[in-house]
Amino acid sequence: MILLSGGTGTPKLIQGLVQIIPQEEITVIVNTADDLWVSGNPVSPDLDTVLYTLAGIIDDSKWWGIKDDTFRTHEHLKSIGHDEGMLLGDLDRGTHILRGELIRNGMSLTAAISEMRARFGISATVLPMSNSSVSTIVETPDETLGFQKFWVELKGRPEVLDIRFDGIDEAKPTPEVINALESGETIVIGPSNPITSIGPILALEGIKEVLKKAHVIAISPIVGNEPVSGPAGKFMRALGLEVSSRGVLDCYKDFLDLFIHDIRDGYEIEDKTCRVIKADTMMTTCERAKAFAELVYEVSHN
Repeated sequence: MILLSGGTGTPKLIQGLVQIIPQEEITVIVNTADDLWVSGNPVSPDLDTVLYTLAGIIDDSKWWGIKDDTFRTHEHLKSIGHDEGMLLGDLDRGTHILRGELIRNGMSLTAAISEMRARFGISATVLPMSNSSVSTIVETPDETLGFQKFWVELKGRPEVLDIRFDGIDEAKPTPEVINALESGETIVIGPSNPITSIGPILALEGIKEVLKKAHVIAISPIVGNEPVSGPAGKFMRALGLEVSSRGVLDCYKDFLDLFIHDIRDGYEIEDKTCRVIKADTMMTTCERAKAFAELVYEVSHN
């Protein structure tokens, strides 16, 4: 199974999938448009959440970072006047240091993640969407912000006028990504933010054309008229999309075969371009994630 992933909703689905199928059967293509450098090391928030989930060490109380991590280095840096702008755990920082060393020694991001995956004992395949730098930029009435500043430092409070992906025109999907998408396996777009988690992957040259030839399932991250988590609703409004599962379907309908939205949605979706089903998509526990993963796996093989 091939998954397109951001940093929260899809890792919950991955947490369920690893309970029912071997990791070797899972390939995850991950958004890198939220990546940035912090205190001299490259931070890849979505990649790291996927790695930590597959390694069984994710802090799933907040869906970022490593379980039971400490923050002494971050606190010390802040006490001597260095504000990192985001909270980095000590163990999590070790991941960034390793990735930085691998990249400084000449590895591409794809090769570095493959090496890190092996060191974490992960047998699933984890692929960055691109080896090129892409940055999600949020335009507000007062200033233009990087995604992490908007969401982490400012807690998503500013009004959003527009979203763009700097560097996307020059970036290319890696050969590994294209090979995975062309493998003939079902592709699942997980319940991640359709604008800033899945959107950058889809914006890469040639990706949509490949998806049109594949069997693609997408899962809505919206329940009712609000996202389960994150700023998807605010971003969808800024781009003129309805904040609902209908709006999510509009993002993907050009290449979709099956769309799954939540049983709590107070409406039915009828679409001539793909099949639509309702299910309980709320993966609030490992058990519920497993139950939903079983459904996704079943429909992906029918």
